[in-house]
Amino acid sequence: MTEPPSLLSIPTADAATTGDWRQLPRRGAPFAAIGTGLASMFTLLLACGALSLALHNPWTLATTLAAAGAGLLGGAWTGWRRHRRTFWRLDAQALGVRRGHLWRSESHVPVSRVQHMDLRRGPLQRAAGLATLVVHTAGTRMNTVAIAGLDHEDAERLRDRLSRQLDHDDAL
Repeated sequence: MTEPPSLLSIPTADAATTGDWRQLPRRGAPFAAIGTGLASMFTLLLACGALSLALHNPWTLATTLAAAGAGLLGGAWTGWRRHRRTFWRLDAQALGVRRGHLWRSESHVPVSRVQHMDLRRGPLQRAAGLATLVVHTAGTRMNTVAIAGLDHEDAERLRDRLSRQLDHDDAL
């Protein structure tokens, strides 16, 4: 029986790596910043508006707009940093995803637990050459791992390599 192609030889368009962990491409960071910034802005806008009205604040509009601006800027900064602090790697045993800086989380999905994979691309992701790889796993706890903002070619290679590894494991 032949060995599957090496999972370690996946090239990436972005040369920024940490050890064998590969960083998401920079062109996805503005999308993450905008999404997180808008979500934070709307949350603070609603919370501050409701609190100002409940407390009969005479400067309701000004404080609500200030809170919305702070939410937009703080959320955008957080989204940008989160995107730039997300790394992935694929080896013969597992797909790994590492997120965060102060509170770091690492997820490792053993190749043997992968059920199927989806590749998602919205209109903005297609325009930027990005994709989201969703890996569905066996089991009930954290049964999916999604990596948003991957380079489209990297996402396709990851999907294809995981599929080939699964086919190879099934043949044994």
